Amino acid sequence: MSYIVGIDLGTTNSLCAVFLGDAPRLVPNPLGKMLTPSVVGVLEDGQVLVGEAARELRVTQPERCASCFKRLMGSDSRVELAGRAFTAPELSSLVLKALKTDAEKFLGEEVPEAVITVPAYFNDTQRKATKMAGELAGLKVRRIINEPTAAALTYGFHDRDAEKKLIVVDLGGGTFDVTLMEVFEGTLEIISTSGESFLGGEDFTNRLMAIILQKQGTQLEVAELQEPLRVARLRQLCEEAKRKLLGEPEVQVKLPTADGTVPDDAKTVKITRDAFAKAVKPLLDRVAAPIGKALRDGRTEAAEVNDVILVGGATRMLPLQEFVREYFEQEPQALFNPDEVVCLGAAVQAALIADNRAVDDMVMTDVCPFTLGVDSAKELGGQLRSGYFVPIIHRNTTIPVSKEEVFSTIRPNQEIVQLDVYQGENRKVENNLKIGDLQVTGVPPGPAGQEIYVRFTYDVNGILEVEAYMANTDKKFRTVVTQHAADLTDTELEEAVKNLQSLKYYPREDMANQNLLRFAERMVGEVSPFQREQFEAAIDMFEQALGSGDRQTVEDARDTLAQVLSMLGIDPEEALGDQSDG
Repeated sequence: MSYIVGIDLGTTNSLCAVFLGDAPRLVPNPLGKMLTPSVVGVLEDGQVLVGEAARELRVTQPERCASCFKRLMGSDSRVELAGRAFTAPELSSLVLKALKTDAEKFLGEEVPEAVITVPAYFNDTQRKATKMAGELAGLKVRRIINEPTAAALTYGFHDRDAEKKLIVVDLGGGTFDVTLMEVFEGTLEIISTSGESFLGGEDFTNRLMAIILQKQGTQLEVAELQEPLRVARLRQLCEEAKRKLLGEPEVQVKLPTADGTVPDDAKTVKITRDAFAKAVKPLLDRVAAPIGKALRDGRTEAAEVNDVILVGGATRMLPLQEFVREYFEQEPQALFNPDEVVCLGAAVQAALIADNRAVDDMVMTDVCPFTLGVDSAKELGGQLRSGYFVPIIHRNTTIPVSKEEVFSTIRPNQEIVQLDVYQGENRKVENNLKIGDLQVTGVPPGPAGQEIYVRFTYDVNGILEVEAYMANTDKKFRTVVTQHAADLTDTELEEAVKNLQSLKYYPREDMANQNLLRFAERMVGEVSPFQREQFEAAIDMFEQALGSGDRQTVEDARDTLAQVLSMLGIDPEEALGDQSDG
Protein backbone atom coordinates (compact mmCIF):
# COMPACT_ATOMS: atom_id res chain seq x y z
CA MET A 1 0.00 0.00 0.00
CA SER A 2 1.02 3.61 -0.47
CA TYR A 3 1.53 5.56 2.76
CA ILE A 4 0.94 9.25 3.45
CA VAL A 5 3.27 10.37 6.22
CA GLY A 6 2.74 13.25 8.61
CA ILE A 7 5.67 15.63 9.07
CA ASP A 8 6.24 18.34 11.66
CA LEU A 9 8.81 20.58 9.99
CA GLY A 10 10.03 22.49 13.02
CA THR A 11 12.37 25.40 13.61
CA THR A 12 14.56 23.46 16.06
CA ASN A 13 13.56 19.83 15.49
CA SER A 14 11.51 17.92 12.92
CA LEU A 15 9.61 14.63 13.17
CA CYS A 16 7.84 12.14 10.95
CA ALA A 17 4.90 9.84 11.78
CA VAL A 18 2.71 7.36 9.95
CA PHE A 19 -0.70 5.91 10.74
CA LEU A 20 -0.31 2.15 11.23
CA GLY A 21 -3.13 -0.16 12.23
CA ASP A 22 -5.41 1.97 14.34
CA ALA A 23 -3.05 4.65 15.66
CA PRO A 24 -0.30 7.10 14.59
CA ARG A 25 3.32 6.03 15.17
CA LEU A 26 6.48 8.09 15.18
CA VAL A 27 9.29 7.18 12.79
CA PRO A 28 12.75 6.86 14.39
CA ASN A 29 15.85 8.29 12.70
CA PRO A 30 19.08 6.28 12.25
CA LEU A 31 20.10 7.11 15.83
CA GLY A 32 16.85 5.62 17.13
CA LYS A 33 15.56 9.06 18.16
CA MET A 34 12.25 10.61 17.18
CA LEU A 35 13.53 14.19 16.99
CA THR A 36 15.76 15.17 14.09
CA PRO A 37 17.43 18.57 14.59
CA SER A 38 16.49 20.99 11.82
CA VAL A 39 20.12 21.77 11.13
CA VAL A 40 22.01 21.45 7.84
CA GLY A 41 25.80 21.41 7.50
CA VAL A 42 28.20 21.20 4.59
CA LEU A 43 31.65 19.63 5.04
CA GLU A 44 34.78 20.75 3.22
CA ASP A 45 34.42 17.94 0.69
CA GLY A 46 30.86 19.05 -0.10
CA GLN A 47 29.11 16.31 1.88
CA VAL A 48 25.80 17.47 3.36
CA LEU A 49 24.96 16.66 6.98
CA VAL A 50 21.44 16.80 8.37
CA GLY A 51 20.27 16.43 11.95
CA GLU A 52 22.37 15.50 14.97
CA ALA A 53 25.69 15.47 13.08
CA ALA A 54 25.03 18.93 11.67
CA ARG A 55 24.07 20.24 15.10
CA GLU A 56 27.38 19.02 16.52
CA LEU A 57 29.24 20.60 13.61
CA ARG A 58 27.50 23.90 14.34
CA VAL A 59 29.38 24.16 17.65
CA THR A 60 32.86 23.91 16.10
CA GLN A 61 32.21 25.24 12.58
CA PRO A 62 29.12 27.48 12.76
CA GLU A 63 29.96 29.08 9.42
CA ARG A 64 29.30 25.72 7.73
CA CYS A 65 25.90 25.17 9.33
CA ALA A 66 22.42 26.58 9.02
CA SER A 67 19.61 26.43 11.58
CA CYS A 68 16.38 28.31 12.33
CA PHE A 69 15.86 28.69 8.57
CA LYS A 70 12.16 28.04 9.02
CA ARG A 71 11.95 31.70 10.00
CA LEU A 72 13.20 32.61 6.53
CA MET A 73 10.46 30.69 4.70
CA GLY A 74 8.68 32.91 2.22
CA SER A 75 11.48 35.50 2.12
CA ASP A 76 14.22 36.18 -0.43
CA SER A 77 16.94 35.57 2.17
CA ARG A 78 19.72 33.12 1.37
CA VAL A 79 22.16 31.33 3.65
CA GLU A 80 25.71 30.80 2.43
CA LEU A 81 27.33 27.47 3.31
CA ALA A 82 30.70 26.41 1.93
CA GLY A 83 30.54 29.01 -0.83
CA ARG A 84 27.02 28.09 -1.97
CA ALA A 85 23.86 30.10 -1.30
CA PHE A 86 20.80 28.16 -0.11
CA THR A 87 17.21 29.33 0.12
CA ALA A 88 15.05 28.38 3.10
CA PRO A 89 12.97 25.92 1.00
CA GLU A 90 16.18 24.24 -0.21
CA LEU A 91 17.48 23.82 3.33
CA SER A 92 14.08 22.61 4.53
CA SER A 93 13.94 20.12 1.66
CA LEU A 94 17.17 18.51 2.90
CA VAL A 95 15.54 17.95 6.31
CA LEU A 96 12.37 16.63 4.66
CA LYS A 97 14.39 14.31 2.44
CA ALA A 98 16.12 12.86 5.50
CA LEU A 99 12.74 12.25 7.15
CA LYS A 100 11.41 10.69 3.95
CA THR A 101 14.40 8.32 3.86
CA ASP A 102 13.87 7.37 7.50
CA ALA A 103 10.19 6.65 6.84
CA GLU A 104 10.99 4.48 3.81
CA LYS A 105 13.48 2.46 5.83
CA PHE A 106 10.94 2.11 8.66
CA LEU A 107 8.11 1.01 6.35
CA GLY A 108 10.20 -0.94 3.85
CA GLU A 109 8.71 0.84 0.86
CA GLU A 110 8.66 4.16 -0.97
CA VAL A 111 6.85 7.09 0.64
CA PRO A 112 5.51 9.39 -2.09
CA GLU A 113 3.13 11.68 -0.18
CA ALA A 114 3.02 13.75 2.99
CA VAL A 115 1.00 16.08 5.15
CA ILE A 116 3.27 18.88 6.43
CA THR A 117 2.47 21.17 9.35
CA VAL A 118 3.07 24.91 9.48
CA PRO A 119 2.43 27.60 12.10
CA ALA A 120 -1.21 28.70 11.93
CA TYR A 121 -0.17 32.25 11.21
CA PHE A 122 2.12 31.43 8.27
CA ASN A 123 1.04 33.61 5.37
CA ASP A 124 0.43 32.58 1.77
CA THR A 125 4.06 32.96 0.71
CA GLN A 126 5.38 30.98 3.69
CA ARG A 127 2.95 28.13 3.01
CA LYS A 128 3.91 28.10 -0.64
CA ALA A 129 7.59 27.91 0.35
CA THR A 130 6.82 24.93 2.63
CA LYS A 131 5.02 23.16 -0.20
CA MET A 132 7.99 23.86 -2.47
CA ALA A 133 10.35 22.33 0.09
CA GLY A 134 8.26 19.17 0.08
CA GLU A 135 8.37 18.98 -3.71
CA LEU A 136 12.15 19.45 -3.72
CA ALA A 137 12.37 16.50 -1.31
CA GLY A 138 10.40 14.33 -3.73
CA LEU A 139 7.12 14.46 -1.84
CA LYS A 140 3.64 15.19 -3.10
CA VAL A 141 2.25 17.47 -0.43
CA ARG A 142 -1.34 16.38 0.10
CA ARG A 143 -2.15 18.99 2.70
CA ILE A 144 -0.55 21.87 4.56
CA ILE A 145 -2.11 21.79 8.03
CA ASN A 146 -1.81 24.25 10.91
CA GLU A 147 0.30 23.00 13.81
CA PRO A 148 -2.26 23.67 16.59
CA THR A 149 -4.92 21.97 14.47
CA ALA A 150 -2.67 18.93 14.13
CA ALA A 151 -2.10 18.89 17.90
CA ALA A 152 -5.83 19.08 18.51
CA LEU A 153 -6.36 16.16 16.13
CA THR A 154 -4.16 14.04 18.39
CA TYR A 155 -6.25 14.94 21.43
CA GLY A 156 -9.49 14.53 19.49
CA PHE A 157 -8.42 11.14 18.17
CA HIS A 158 -7.82 9.81 21.69
CA ASP A 159 -10.86 11.49 23.28
CA ARG A 160 -13.66 11.42 20.70
CA ASP A 161 -16.52 11.49 23.20
CA ALA A 162 -15.44 14.76 24.77
CA GLU A 163 -17.63 17.86 24.63
CA LYS A 164 -15.64 20.91 25.60
CA LYS A 165 -13.96 24.10 24.48
CA LEU A 166 -10.19 24.01 24.52
CA ILE A 167 -7.31 26.24 23.54
CA VAL A 168 -3.95 25.06 22.19
CA VAL A 169 -0.93 27.14 23.21
CA ASP A 170 1.85 26.13 20.81
CA LEU A 171 5.31 27.55 21.44
CA GLY A 172 7.92 25.84 19.29
CA GLY A 173 11.53 26.64 18.63
CA GLY A 174 10.83 29.62 16.42
CA THR A 175 7.09 30.27 16.15
CA PHE A 176 4.11 30.79 18.42
CA ASP A 177 0.48 29.86 17.70
CA VAL A 178 -2.70 29.80 19.72
CA THR A 179 -5.90 28.15 18.51
CA LEU A 180 -9.33 28.10 20.13
CA MET A 181 -11.51 25.11 19.25
CA GLU A 182 -14.52 23.09 20.29
CA VAL A 183 -14.78 19.30 20.49
CA PHE A 184 -18.16 17.52 20.37
CA GLU A 185 -19.41 14.15 19.11
CA GLY A 186 -16.18 13.31 17.32
CA THR A 187 -16.13 16.73 15.61
CA LEU A 188 -13.21 19.11 15.99
CA GLU A 189 -14.28 22.64 15.13
CA ILE A 190 -11.64 25.34 14.89
CA ILE A 191 -13.09 28.64 16.14
CA SER A 192 -10.17 31.06 15.85
CA THR A 193 -6.42 31.14 15.57
CA SER A 194 -3.65 33.69 16.00
CA GLY A 195 0.08 33.77 16.48
CA GLU A 196 3.49 35.21 15.71
CA SER A 197 5.98 33.81 13.22
CA PHE A 198 9.05 35.19 15.00
CA LEU A 199 8.63 34.09 18.59
CA GLY A 200 9.82 30.76 19.99
CA GLY A 201 12.14 28.88 22.31
CA GLU A 202 15.19 30.15 20.45
CA ASP A 203 14.30 33.68 21.56
CA PHE A 204 14.21 32.55 25.20
CA THR A 205 17.65 30.99 24.76
CA ASN A 206 18.88 34.25 23.23
CA ARG A 207 17.59 36.16 26.24
CA LEU A 208 19.59 33.87 28.52
CA MET A 209 22.68 34.45 26.39
CA ALA A 210 22.08 38.18 26.48
CA ILE A 211 22.01 38.16 30.31
CA ILE A 212 25.37 36.40 30.47
CA LEU A 213 27.04 38.54 27.82
CA GLN A 214 25.77 41.76 29.40
CA LYS A 215 27.44 40.73 32.63
CA GLN A 216 30.64 40.45 30.60
CA GLY A 217 30.17 43.94 29.16
CA THR A 218 29.13 43.04 25.62
CA GLN A 219 26.01 42.71 23.52
CA LEU A 220 24.82 39.49 21.86
CA GLU A 221 24.66 41.07 18.39
CA VAL A 222 28.23 42.35 18.68
CA ALA A 223 29.57 39.07 20.05
CA GLU A 224 28.00 37.09 17.20
CA LEU A 225 30.00 39.13 14.70
CA GLN A 226 33.27 39.34 16.61
CA GLU A 227 33.44 35.91 18.31
CA PRO A 228 31.19 33.45 16.45
CA LEU A 229 32.82 30.34 17.96
CA ARG A 230 32.37 31.65 21.46
CA VAL A 231 28.71 32.48 20.80
CA ALA A 232 28.06 29.10 19.17
CA ARG A 233 29.36 27.26 22.22
CA LEU A 234 27.56 29.62 24.60
CA ARG A 235 24.29 28.97 22.79
CA GLN A 236 24.73 25.25 23.37
CA LEU A 237 25.49 25.81 27.06
CA CYS A 238 22.53 28.18 27.50
CA GLU A 239 20.18 25.70 25.88
CA GLU A 240 21.34 23.10 28.41
CA ALA A 241 20.99 25.62 31.24
CA LYS A 242 17.45 26.50 30.16
CA ARG A 243 16.51 22.84 30.44
CA LYS A 244 18.21 22.45 33.83
CA LEU A 245 16.16 25.34 35.22
CA LEU A 246 13.11 23.09 34.87
CA GLY A 247 14.28 21.10 37.87
CA GLU A 248 16.82 23.31 39.62
CA PRO A 249 16.39 26.77 41.24
CA GLU A 250 19.67 28.01 39.77
CA VAL A 251 22.38 26.93 37.32
CA GLN A 252 26.02 27.75 36.73
CA VAL A 253 26.96 28.50 33.11
CA LYS A 254 30.62 28.21 32.19
CA LEU A 255 32.00 30.90 29.90
CA PRO A 256 33.66 29.61 26.73
CA THR A 257 36.80 31.21 25.35
CA ALA A 258 37.03 33.05 22.03
CA ASP A 259 37.85 29.81 20.19
CA GLY A 260 34.76 28.09 21.59
CA THR A 261 36.49 25.84 24.12
CA VAL A 262 35.43 25.50 27.76
CA PRO A 263 38.46 24.91 30.01
CA ASP A 264 38.03 23.24 33.39
CA ASP A 265 38.86 26.46 35.22
CA ALA A 266 36.48 28.57 33.09
CA LYS A 267 34.65 31.40 34.79
CA THR A 268 31.00 30.76 35.57
CA VAL A 269 27.88 32.89 35.71
CA LYS A 270 25.01 32.02 38.04
CA ILE A 271 21.49 32.22 36.61
CA THR A 272 18.51 31.83 38.93
CA ARG A 273 14.96 30.97 37.94
CA ASP A 274 13.84 34.43 39.06
CA ALA A 275 16.49 36.13 36.94
CA PHE A 276 15.49 34.05 33.91
CA ALA A 277 11.79 34.78 34.47
CA LYS A 278 12.52 38.51 34.69
CA ALA A 279 14.63 38.41 31.53
CA VAL A 280 11.94 36.69 29.46
CA LYS A 281 9.07 38.90 30.70
CA PRO A 282 9.01 40.93 27.43
CA LEU A 283 8.68 37.66 25.49
CA LEU A 284 5.77 36.54 27.66
CA ASP A 285 4.07 39.88 27.02
CA ARG A 286 4.28 39.03 23.31
CA VAL A 287 2.67 35.65 24.06
CA ALA A 288 -0.30 37.42 25.64
CA ALA A 289 -1.27 39.40 22.54
CA PRO A 290 -2.12 36.46 20.21
CA ILE A 291 -3.96 34.67 23.04
CA GLY A 292 -6.15 37.70 23.60
CA LYS A 293 -6.73 38.09 19.87
CA ALA A 294 -7.82 34.46 19.46
CA LEU A 295 -10.23 34.76 22.39
CA ARG A 296 -11.71 38.01 21.07
CA ASP A 297 -12.13 36.61 17.57
CA GLY A 298 -13.80 33.55 19.08
CA ARG A 299 -16.03 35.71 21.33
CA THR A 300 -14.83 33.67 24.29
CA GLU A 301 -13.70 34.66 27.76
CA ALA A 302 -10.67 32.96 29.30
CA ALA A 303 -12.91 31.53 32.02
CA GLU A 304 -15.04 29.76 29.40
CA VAL A 305 -12.13 27.59 28.22
CA ASN A 306 -12.37 24.07 29.65
CA ASP A 307 -8.85 22.86 28.85
CA VAL A 308 -5.57 24.57 28.02
CA ILE A 309 -3.26 22.32 26.02
CA LEU A 310 0.49 22.96 25.84
CA VAL A 311 2.23 22.08 22.59
CA GLY A 312 5.85 22.54 21.57
CA GLY A 313 9.02 21.84 23.53
CA ALA A 314 9.33 25.47 24.65
CA THR A 315 6.12 25.17 26.70
CA ARG A 316 8.10 23.15 29.24
CA MET A 317 9.66 26.39 30.48
CA LEU A 318 8.36 27.25 33.94
CA PRO A 319 7.85 31.01 33.28
CA LEU A 320 5.68 30.15 30.30
CA GLN A 321 3.64 27.62 32.27
CA GLU A 322 3.18 30.06 35.14
CA PHE A 323 2.04 32.75 32.70
CA VAL A 324 -0.55 30.43 31.13
CA ARG A 325 -1.70 29.24 34.54
CA GLU A 326 -2.36 32.81 35.70
CA TYR A 327 -3.95 33.89 32.43
CA PHE A 328 -6.54 31.10 32.35
CA GLU A 329 -6.67 30.46 36.11
CA GLN A 330 -6.31 26.72 35.58
CA GLU A 331 -3.58 24.12 35.28
CA PRO A 332 -2.45 23.69 31.66
CA GLN A 333 -2.34 20.14 30.26
CA ALA A 334 0.33 18.22 28.38
CA LEU A 335 -1.10 14.71 28.21
CA PHE A 336 1.05 13.99 25.16
CA ASN A 337 4.71 14.79 24.63
CA PRO A 338 4.72 18.48 23.55
CA ASP A 339 7.51 17.76 21.06
CA GLU A 340 5.58 14.95 19.37
CA VAL A 341 1.89 15.84 19.50
CA VAL A 342 1.87 17.95 16.30
CA CYS A 343 3.52 15.23 14.24
CA LEU A 344 1.12 12.59 15.53
CA GLY A 345 -1.77 14.84 14.54
CA ALA A 346 -0.33 15.25 11.05
CA ALA A 347 -0.43 11.45 10.74
CA VAL A 348 -4.08 11.48 11.85
CA GLN A 349 -4.79 14.07 9.14
CA ALA A 350 -3.04 11.80 6.64
CA ALA A 351 -5.33 8.97 7.74
CA LEU A 352 -8.36 11.21 7.20
CA ILE A 353 -7.18 11.98 3.67
CA ALA A 354 -6.63 8.27 3.01
CA ASP A 355 -10.14 7.45 4.32
CA ASN A 356 -8.72 5.13 6.94
CA ARG A 357 -11.49 3.28 8.77
CA ALA A 358 -9.89 4.02 12.12
CA VAL A 359 -10.81 7.69 11.76
CA ASP A 360 -14.08 7.43 9.82
CA ASP A 361 -16.04 8.80 12.79
CA MET A 362 -13.89 11.94 13.04
CA VAL A 363 -14.80 15.27 11.46
CA MET A 364 -12.63 18.38 11.46
CA THR A 365 -13.43 21.93 10.43
CA ASP A 366 -10.75 24.58 10.02
CA VAL A 367 -10.63 28.33 9.57
CA CYS A 368 -8.93 30.78 7.27
CA PRO A 369 -6.18 32.19 9.52
CA PHE A 370 -5.87 35.48 7.61
CA THR A 371 -8.19 38.01 5.98
CA LEU A 372 -8.68 37.99 2.21
CA GLY A 373 -9.89 41.05 0.30
CA VAL A 374 -9.28 43.53 -2.50
CA ASP A 375 -7.75 46.93 -3.10
CA SER A 376 -10.39 49.67 -3.18
CA ALA A 377 -10.72 53.45 -3.15
CA LYS A 378 -12.24 55.61 -0.42
CA GLU A 379 -13.60 59.15 -0.58
CA LEU A 380 -11.74 61.23 1.96
CA GLY A 381 -12.05 65.00 2.12
CA GLY A 382 -13.90 65.08 -1.18
CA GLN A 383 -11.16 63.14 -2.97
CA LEU A 384 -10.93 59.49 -4.01
CA ARG A 385 -7.88 57.76 -2.59
CA SER A 386 -6.91 54.25 -3.59
CA GLY A 387 -4.87 51.67 -1.71
CA TYR A 388 -7.39 50.69 0.96
CA PHE A 389 -7.97 47.06 1.89
CA VAL A 390 -11.59 45.88 1.88
CA PRO A 391 -12.02 42.42 3.49
CA ILE A 392 -14.31 39.88 1.85
CA ILE A 393 -13.41 36.77 3.87
CA HIS A 394 -12.40 37.73 7.41
CA ARG A 395 -9.79 35.85 9.38
CA ASN A 396 -11.06 32.89 11.41
CA THR A 397 -13.99 32.29 9.06
CA THR A 398 -14.83 28.58 8.95
CA ILE A 399 -13.81 27.02 5.63
CA PRO A 400 -14.88 26.10 3.04
CA VAL A 401 -16.72 29.39 2.57
CA SER A 402 -18.17 31.68 -0.10
CA LYS A 403 -18.65 35.41 0.56
CA GLU A 404 -19.71 38.35 -1.60
CA GLU A 405 -19.26 42.13 -1.40
CA VAL A 406 -20.56 44.95 -3.59
CA PHE A 407 -18.22 47.51 -5.17
CA SER A 408 -18.87 50.41 -7.55
CA THR A 409 -17.19 52.06 -10.50
CA ILE A 410 -15.53 55.35 -9.58
CA ARG A 411 -15.63 57.16 -12.96
CA PRO A 412 -18.37 57.81 -15.53
CA ASN A 413 -18.20 55.40 -18.50
CA GLN A 414 -15.52 53.33 -16.78
CA GLU A 415 -14.93 50.31 -19.02
CA ILE A 416 -12.45 48.30 -16.91
CA VAL A 417 -12.33 47.45 -13.22
CA GLN A 418 -9.04 46.05 -11.87
CA LEU A 419 -9.38 43.82 -8.81
CA ASP A 420 -6.13 43.22 -6.93
CA VAL A 421 -6.46 40.44 -4.35
CA TYR A 422 -4.63 40.75 -1.03
CA GLN A 423 -4.13 38.81 2.17
CA GLY A 424 -3.49 40.52 5.49
CA GLU A 425 -4.93 42.56 8.34
CA ASN A 426 -3.75 46.11 7.58
CA ARG A 427 -6.19 48.75 6.32
CA LYS A 428 -3.67 49.74 3.62
CA VAL A 429 -2.89 47.20 0.88
CA GLU A 430 0.76 48.26 0.76
CA ASN A 431 1.22 46.53 4.12
CA ASN A 432 -0.55 43.34 3.03
CA LEU A 433 0.44 40.55 0.65
CA LYS A 434 -0.82 40.58 -2.95
CA ILE A 435 -1.78 37.05 -4.04
CA GLY A 436 -3.62 37.57 -7.32
CA ASP A 437 -5.72 39.84 -9.55
CA LEU A 438 -8.76 39.84 -11.81
CA GLN A 439 -9.75 42.29 -14.53
CA VAL A 440 -13.39 43.04 -15.31
CA THR A 441 -13.81 44.37 -18.85
CA GLY A 442 -16.71 45.52 -20.96
CA VAL A 443 -18.44 47.48 -18.23
CA PRO A 444 -21.54 49.10 -19.89
CA PRO A 445 -21.37 52.90 -20.32
CA GLY A 446 -23.00 54.77 -17.48
CA PRO A 447 -22.44 57.08 -14.51
CA ALA A 448 -20.00 56.37 -11.71
CA GLY A 449 -21.39 54.07 -9.06
CA GLN A 450 -22.38 51.10 -11.18
CA GLU A 451 -22.42 48.07 -8.91
CA ILE A 452 -20.04 45.14 -9.36
CA TYR A 453 -20.44 42.05 -7.20
CA VAL A 454 -17.20 40.36 -6.08
CA ARG A 455 -17.33 36.86 -4.62
CA PHE A 456 -14.52 34.95 -2.88
CA THR A 457 -14.85 31.18 -2.49
CA TYR A 458 -12.15 29.47 -0.41
CA ASP A 459 -11.62 25.78 0.45
CA VAL A 460 -9.50 23.61 2.75
CA ASN A 461 -6.90 23.01 0.03
CA GLY A 462 -6.04 26.71 -0.04
CA ILE A 463 -7.82 27.29 -3.34
CA LEU A 464 -9.35 30.75 -3.67
CA GLU A 465 -11.76 31.43 -6.53
CA VAL A 466 -12.39 35.11 -7.26
CA GLU A 467 -15.47 35.94 -9.29
CA ALA A 468 -16.91 39.29 -10.41
CA TYR A 469 -20.14 40.13 -12.23
CA MET A 470 -22.64 42.94 -12.82
CA ALA A 471 -26.29 42.42 -11.95
CA ASN A 472 -27.57 43.55 -15.36
CA THR A 473 -25.27 41.37 -17.46
CA ASP A 474 -24.82 37.63 -17.84
CA LYS A 475 -21.04 37.90 -18.13
CA LYS A 476 -18.92 36.72 -15.20
CA PHE A 477 -15.19 37.01 -14.72
CA ARG A 478 -13.22 34.58 -12.57
CA THR A 479 -9.74 33.51 -11.62
CA VAL A 480 -8.38 30.81 -9.33
CA VAL A 481 -5.59 31.59 -6.86
CA THR A 482 -3.74 28.42 -5.81
CA GLN A 483 -0.52 29.80 -4.35
CA HIS A 484 -0.60 27.60 -1.25
CA ALA A 485 -2.96 24.91 -2.44
CA ALA A 486 -1.97 21.31 -1.99
CA ASP A 487 0.08 19.80 -4.80
CA LEU A 488 -2.87 19.06 -7.06
CA THR A 489 -2.77 17.76 -10.61
CA ASP A 490 -4.74 19.63 -13.28
CA THR A 491 -7.51 17.04 -12.98
CA GLU A 492 -7.58 17.30 -9.17
CA LEU A 493 -7.56 21.10 -9.36
CA GLU A 494 -10.43 21.05 -11.85
CA GLU A 495 -12.39 18.76 -9.55
CA ALA A 496 -11.65 20.95 -6.51
CA VAL A 497 -12.80 24.08 -8.33
CA LYS A 498 -15.93 22.21 -9.43
CA ASN A 499 -16.65 21.38 -5.78
CA LEU A 500 -16.39 25.07 -4.91
CA GLN A 501 -19.49 25.73 -7.00
CA SER A 502 -21.66 23.96 -4.42
CA LEU A 503 -20.64 26.59 -1.86
CA LYS A 504 -21.89 29.50 -3.92
CA TYR A 505 -25.16 31.20 -3.20
CA TYR A 506 -26.44 34.10 -5.29
CA PRO A 507 -29.35 35.59 -3.30
CA ARG A 508 -29.66 38.60 -5.62
CA GLU A 509 -30.46 36.24 -8.47
CA ASP A 510 -33.14 34.44 -6.45
CA MET A 511 -36.54 35.52 -7.79
CA ALA A 512 -38.30 35.03 -4.43
CA ASN A 513 -35.80 37.35 -2.74
CA GLN A 514 -36.18 39.98 -5.44
CA ASN A 515 -39.97 39.78 -5.24
CA LEU A 516 -39.95 40.16 -1.46
CA LEU A 517 -37.62 43.18 -1.70
CA ARG A 518 -39.76 44.88 -4.39
CA PHE A 519 -42.96 44.09 -2.46
CA ALA A 520 -41.56 45.52 0.79
CA GLU A 521 -40.35 48.68 -0.98
CA ARG A 522 -43.84 49.16 -2.47
CA MET A 523 -45.45 48.73 0.96
CA VAL A 524 -43.34 51.51 2.52
CA GLY A 525 -45.83 54.10 1.32
CA GLU A 526 -48.72 52.13 2.80
CA VAL A 527 -47.61 52.04 6.44
CA SER A 528 -48.02 54.68 9.13
CA PRO A 529 -45.24 57.31 9.35
CA PHE A 530 -44.71 56.14 12.94
CA GLN A 531 -43.94 52.62 11.69
CA ARG A 532 -41.89 53.58 8.67
CA GLU A 533 -38.48 53.81 10.42
CA GLN A 534 -38.70 50.27 11.82
CA PHE A 535 -39.99 48.96 8.49
CA GLU A 536 -37.22 50.60 6.45
CA ALA A 537 -34.59 49.30 8.89
CA ALA A 538 -35.79 45.73 8.21
CA ILE A 539 -35.71 46.35 4.44
CA ASP A 540 -32.20 47.82 4.67
CA MET A 541 -31.03 44.80 6.67
CA PHE A 542 -32.47 42.44 4.05
CA GLU A 543 -30.90 44.34 1.14
CA GLN A 544 -27.54 44.41 2.92
CA ALA A 545 -27.82 40.67 3.58
CA LEU A 546 -28.41 40.03 -0.13
CA GLY A 547 -25.08 41.71 -0.79
CA SER A 548 -23.28 39.51 1.73
CA GLY A 549 -23.93 36.35 -0.24
CA ASP A 550 -24.15 34.38 3.01
CA ARG A 551 -27.09 31.97 3.06
CA GLN A 552 -27.70 32.08 6.83
CA THR A 553 -27.46 35.89 6.95
CA VAL A 554 -29.98 36.19 4.11
CA GLU A 555 -32.38 33.73 5.74
CA ASP A 556 -32.20 35.54 9.09
CA ALA A 557 -32.78 38.94 7.48
CA ARG A 558 -35.65 37.56 5.36
CA ASP A 559 -37.31 36.09 8.45
CA THR A 560 -36.95 39.42 10.27
CA LEU A 561 -38.50 41.31 7.35
CA ALA A 562 -41.36 38.82 7.16
CA GLN A 563 -42.01 39.22 10.90
CA VAL A 564 -42.07 43.02 10.59
CA LEU A 565 -44.50 42.78 7.68
CA SER A 566 -46.76 40.51 9.74
CA MET A 567 -46.61 42.90 12.70
CA LEU A 568 -47.76 45.68 10.37
CA GLY A 569 -50.71 43.57 9.28
CA ILE A 570 -49.23 42.80 5.85
CA ASP A 571 -49.09 39.22 4.61
CA PRO A 572 -45.55 38.57 3.28
CA GLU A 573 -46.97 35.76 1.12
CA GLU A 574 -48.47 38.51 -1.07
CA ALA A 575 -44.96 38.96 -2.45
CA LEU A 576 -45.42 35.70 -4.33
CA GLY A 577 -48.04 37.41 -6.43
CA ASP A 578 -45.35 39.65 -7.89
CA GLN A 579 -43.65 36.77 -9.69
CA SER A 580 -45.54 37.45 -12.89
CA ASP A 581 -44.59 41.12 -12.86
CA GLY A 582 -41.81 42.37 -15.05
